[in-house]
Amino acid sequence: MKAVILAAGKGTRMRDLTNELPKPMLRVQGKPILQHIIEGVMTTGIREFCIITGWKAEVVEEYFGDGSKFGARISYVRQAVQDGTGKAPELAKTFVGTDPFLLTYGDILVKPETYVRMCERFAGGDFAGVITVTGSEDVTKGGLVFFDGDFCLSHLVEKPSPAQIAELMRDGWLKVGDTAWYNAGIYIFRPGVFEFTARLQKSPRGEYELTDALTAMITAGQRMAGLQIEGRWVDVRDPEVLASLENEQA
Repeated sequence: MKAVILAAGKGTRMRDLTNELPKPMLRVQGKPILQHIIEGVMTTGIREFCIITGWKAEVVEEYFGDGSKFGARISYVRQAVQDGTGKAPELAKTFVGTDPFLLTYGDILVKPETYVRMCERFAGGDFAGVITVTGSEDVTKGGLVFFDGDFCLSHLVEKPSPAQIAELMRDGWLKVGDTAWYNAGIYIFRPGVFEFTARLQKSPRGEYELTDALTAMITAGQRMAGLQIEGRWVDVRDPEVLASLENEQA
C-alpha cells in the first residue's frame, strides 16, 4: 500500500501564519503537522508517499526531500489549480499505479494506531476502500455519513443545510439521540476510485467534491467499509486549534 497526502492549500483561516508557510508545515510540538502524519502512517509499514503540493510547495519539498532522512520514499506533484478535493487525488494516479492507497488531508491529526486499524479494516473484506468517521449527537458539524448493518457506507450528505437535516429526520436517516457520523477525511481506496473521480462535475460550490465520487461508488455497488476513529482526531483549521495542540499530550 502507498499513501497520498493532500497538502496544496494555503489555509486562509490561519491568517498571517500561512503567509510564508503552507498550513501542513505549521509546527505542533516542534514538528510540522505533515511530519506527524508521515510518521504516523509509517507505523503501518507504508513507505511510499506522494504529497500533492501547491501554496509554497518548495517549503514542503525542501524540508522532506526524497524522504530518505525519514526512512521513506517521497515524491511530489504540484496542483496548479485549487478546484476541490475530487480532482486532487487524480494527480497521484501515476504514483498509485495498481496499488491501494491511503489518502489523507495534510491538516488532520490522529493517533498512529488509527492508520493501523484502517489497514486492518481494509484487509478484513472485499472492499473498494475505507472511510473514517467521528461521532457526535450534533448534526450540524459537517459531512454526514450513514452506514448499513455491516458498517459499510450507504449514504452521505456533504455539509447539510437545515432543510436537508429536516428531510433526513423525516426519512428516518437521522433519529433524535442517535450518534451522527461525520466524515473524518482519511480514506483507503483501490485505484478504481479514479474511474469515478474522472466523471465528476463541479458541485454548486464550484468545486469537484470527493464525496460525489463516493456517492457514485455506492450507486455502482462498490462497498466502502466504515471505521470509527478512536481517540484523537483534530482538524487543524485555525490558530486557536493550533495553539491548543501545544498543551496536548502527543
